[in-house]
Parts: sequence; structure tokens; C-alpha cells
Amino acid sequence: MKDRLIKEKLPRHLAIIMDGNGRWAARRSLDRIIGHQQGSESVRHTVRACRKMGIPYLTLFAFSSENWSRPPAEVEALMALLKEYLVSELPEMLNNDIRLLAIGDLARLPRDVFATLNETVKQTSQAKAMTLTLALSYGGRDDILQATRRIMVHCREGTLAPEEINEHLFTRYLWTANLPDLDLLIRTSGEMRISNFFLWQLAYTEIYVTPTLWPDFNEEELIQALLSYQDRERRFGLTSEQIKTGDR
Repeated sequence: MKDRLIKEKLPRHLAIIMDGNGRWAARRSLDRIIGHQQGSESVRHTVRACRKMGIPYLTLFAFSSENWSRPPAEVEALMALLKEYLVSELPEMLNNDIRLLAIGDLARLPRDVFATLNETVKQTSQAKAMTLTLALSYGGRDDILQATRRIMVHCREGTLAPEEINEHLFTRYLWTANLPDLDLLIRTSGEMRISNFFLWQLAYTEIYVTPTLWPDFNEEELIQALLSYQDRERRFGLTSEQIKTGDR
């Protein structure tokens, strides 16, 4: 299957809603934390596969703003897993020229996790082959609200006029300001929703949903999603005829 992939048709920016860790564990009568641990392995394999294929931007929805409402023991375990991942994967990021970024309300992270995250971002800041972004304590509505608040502050200060506000300017205030437009979103576990992720950014993103639970997601599943993507016609509101003739 892999030989059917066309490098020029791969997404520049791929994002994944990694869903199904808890259900994976429940089906095996295991603690939910075991599911999250197994999900961490899928993260490692997916990052390596994307790097090998030459996908330059990968964003993973790792922890939502709503996830803070989960049982404290589960949240604590998730934060411990995140810190462990950052420490264990730093050498591989450096060896494979992978830059780490993080977006979201990061101030809510535990102090030690926040410090480890900042250090990993700092140490990988010069990497250029691939950018791995972790969406942590992230919510699409929060993203839009914080952008709106900052725009209002600048308007009040007189450094920005209301008539200057347009789609391009608004995008620059989002947490994703330094990332290119999202080309493909993969959601695992078969759920047909976007779960408050990238509400602004998903306007013309291609979406691929697989019933596979995240801990079972592998390179073969990734390739299936990429093959589906490269076979699609991205029209951005235009007709097929306009795309073919270049009449825009």
C-alpha cells in the first residue's frame, strides 16, 4: 500500500484526534490508564511514520480543555504520561530533526510538566525537518475567545483599528498562528464529531474517520487515511470545472 502514496499529494499539515484509549482498555477489562499508556506507543509510532514519509507538520490533540473534568487520578496519570513522553522522546526528536510546539491554555498544566514541556520546546527549537505540535489543555472555543480578547485589547490600546480585522488578521491571533492551514484531520474510534478541536481551522480541512481505537492505530491505518486524502479533490468552495480550468 505504501508504494501507492504520492509524495506531492501528501498533506502538508496533518492533525489527529486520538480517541479510544479508555474503550480499548474497557474491552480488555483493564484500567483506563493502561489504555492511555498503550496510546502513548501509538503516538511514538505515528510520529516516526510521519517523519519517515516527509509530512512536515503533525498536530496531535493530546488533552482537551474538557479533559480537566475527568477523575483527578486519571488527570494526574495523563500528566505523568505526558512528562514521561517528553523526557523519553527528546533524544529521538533531536536525532530526527523534529521541532516540538505546544498550543492551548498551557498555564493550567502542573508546574513540573509545564517546565519539562518548555525545556523540550527550547531544545528542539532549531529543528527543521518536521514540526510536531501537541494540543494540550486545548479547546477550539477557548482558542477563538482568547484571540478575540487580545484583538479587543489592541483595539482599546489604539494599536489596531476595527476595520483592519479580517479573516487573515484573526488567524494571526489564534494559538495556531505559526502553523500552516490544516489539510487533513484523522479521528480514531469512529466518533462522528470534532470535539471542540480547531473550530476555526477546520473550515476546508478534509476529514477521515476510522473505527479503529487509538491504541490500535498503526502505520497501515495511517497509510489508508493518506490514500483516501490524496484521492480527493479539494475545491475550497469552487466547482470541479473551475479547478480544472484555473478559472477562479
